[in-house]
Amino acid sequence: MGFPKPSVPEPFEGSQAMLRRSQRNSRRLPRRAAIGRRSFTSALRALETLVDAGAQVSVHVVDLDSGERVLSGDDHVTMPVAGLGVVPLLIEVAAGFDTGALDPLEIVDRSAVETVSTAGVWRHLHAPALPLADLAVIAATAGDPIAVNALLQRVGHDSVRRRIESLGLASTALLDRFRDERGPDDAPHVAVGSTRELAGLFAALVNSAVVDAAVSAQVSEWLSLNQDLSLVASSTGLDPFAHDHDAHGLLFINKTGRDRGVRAEAGVLAGPRAGVAYSLIVCFDDLSITHRLRAHDAFRVLGVELMEYTH
Repeated sequence: MGFPKPSVPEPFEGSQAMLRRSQRNSRRLPRRAAIGRRSFTSALRALETLVDAGAQVSVHVVDLDSGERVLSGDDHVTMPVAGLGVVPLLIEVAAGFDTGALDPLEIVDRSAVETVSTAGVWRHLHAPALPLADLAVIAATAGDPIAVNALLQRVGHDSVRRRIESLGLASTALLDRFRDERGPDDAPHVAVGSTRELAGLFAALVNSAVVDAAVSAQVSEWLSLNQDLSLVASSTGLDPFAHDHDAHGLLFINKTGRDRGVRAEAGVLAGPRAGVAYSLIVCFDDLSITHRLRAHDAFRVLGVELMEYTH
């Protein structure tokens, strides 16, 4: 369905057919970042399996030290990313805290926010109101939809859109709040983005280049608490509930997005040998648990090879 197989550094091309396909698509192949590192052949195979099954796939991995792409495929294509689109909202909230435009202790009453009954933790809590700072934490750690809606309601869609534009993100947008049901008059997706932009955004966060050092640090801290380690992060061996200070010195931040037939993740993984920023989006027909597990497995395989690359 239109997805050219992901490109890898030229020395790693093990298939003449793949090389011819890449040349035919006029895709500039990135060079490998370091001698002896893995070729991502298993990840390529898993992604090709998804494409052959009719899925749409986009991937981008960049070396944090050299800035070179080590894996990419259709990374310019705008695709739905579900909850991964919350990251620009968190950036806007952190910027508001930094400038004083927002009070981190401002209380938001849950009854004043459009409810979402299909997911989240706040709907299960007895606390009827929480401060903005706590809402940012549960939005980042649990992807709580009511917390996200509360933050979005407080800062406004227009301010998030302007923030996205100021960051130079042309393919990324937070389109709508979370809803139990999405009607014909609603935006078709919560958010969209491209893997190239999302991986670049995470690289900028850890390099203190998003707004300023304080905002970058705050958003990175929130994302370091994310408890969804079931996709790419499943291969890190990290504790989902306590991984911001890993005993083995593994630096990891990420955000995932999930919707019917959509799985997305972006993050930064850094080990003793290298660091990478990555993003993978898969849109698939969620016809059975087998279809879903095939998509999840591709994320896991990419995670294994990212761990081998960074260690």
